[in-house]
Amino acid sequence: MKLPQWLKDHSVLLCMAVSMVLVGVAIRLYPGGSLADPHSVGFDWTRNFFSNLFLPKALNGAENPGRPWAVIGMAFHSLAEGIFFLRAANKMPSRHAALVLRIIGAANIAFNFLIATPLHDPMVTVSSTLGLLGLFYITVFVLKSKRHGLKVLCVACMLVFYFTLFLYGWGNWGLLAIMQKVSALCSMSLVLVVEYFTTREDFVPAPAVASGPQFP
Repeated sequence: MKLPQWLKDHSVLLCMAVSMVLVGVAIRLYPGGSLADPHSVGFDWTRNFFSNLFLPKALNGAENPGRPWAVIGMAFHSLAEGIFFLRAANKMPSRHAALVLRIIGAANIAFNFLIATPLHDPMVTVSSTLGLLGLFYITVFVLKSKRHGLKVLCVACMLVFYFTLFLYGWGNWGLLAIMQKVSALCSMSLVLVVEYFTTREDFVPAPAVASGPQFP
């Protein structure tokens, strides 16, 4: 069955939108409890982590009816990121970079949803590593281009991601809960900008400006 062209063109945005809606439902249904306050009610954006939504029982001990919505939402999120990297690979002027992004895209589709399972901790490490590797390749080619605004966005997102991972390794759960949402917002912004506002020509390195006298 051949998919309509509009569905192919907007598959990343559609998967991302479906994921956000499903996770939003999971957030509304989350009974409560956080690492800072096990007796809190509902989902606190400054204290809870998205991973709390994947628990069969909430941190306050109640059954978590939002879990199925969160797991399916995570699956759509993985699909969105996977398709994004596969499509970004087609814009790369380097065959090596394109291959790396295709591998990352396929891995995201195949394994990233495992973050919503008991394999959460190791999969966060794997997913973060692959995501940063993909962003690094994209950033390298953006920095060589003429897209100055995109350069700022890429570097800012990388700094946010690295800082978030630093907090994760450090164990600063209070600030990490906030930075997780900031990181997710940065990620979605960068994905949509690269997806909709760049072409293959944008990743072709700008010609170097020669210095010194020019001779025929």
